Amino acid sequence: MIKPIVKDVLFLSQPSVPATRADISIGRDLQDTLSAHAHECVGMAANMIGYKKRVIIANIGFLNLVMYNPVIVQKSGPYHTEEGCLSLSGKRPCTRWQKITVEFQDASFVKRRQEFTGWPAQIVQHGVDHLEGILI
Repeated sequence: MIKPIVKDVLFLSQPSVPATRADISIGRDLQDTLSAHAHECVGMAANMIGYKKRVIIANIGFLNLVMYNPVIVQKSGPYHTEEGCLSLSGKRPCTRWQKITVEFQDASFVKRRQEFTGWPAQIVQHGVDHLEGILI
């Protein structure tokens, strides 16, 4: 289901709680909502559509990857950039990492570990920041 984008900074600033198998539908809502905003967005977190759960979606080039309970476990190559966000107006400076390794659960709640570099890494980092209540 396509959900409205949350713009309440107080809500977005609160850390998310772990997702469980009962939250599988959040992944589908993120897919639908990201598809509806594909012309202006490449990733989002569950709190952007009203759920305080640790779920993100990131366009990694050839598909939109949903990650439940993602955690960045390794990072290297810091750089400075600017990012925008559907939940906020304008662009803001931030520091990102060129290469990251993320542990997460897939839609079957199987634990995965994946490395991301460049633009996909930046998208994932933005989403994980949302889960921590960090806004750019």
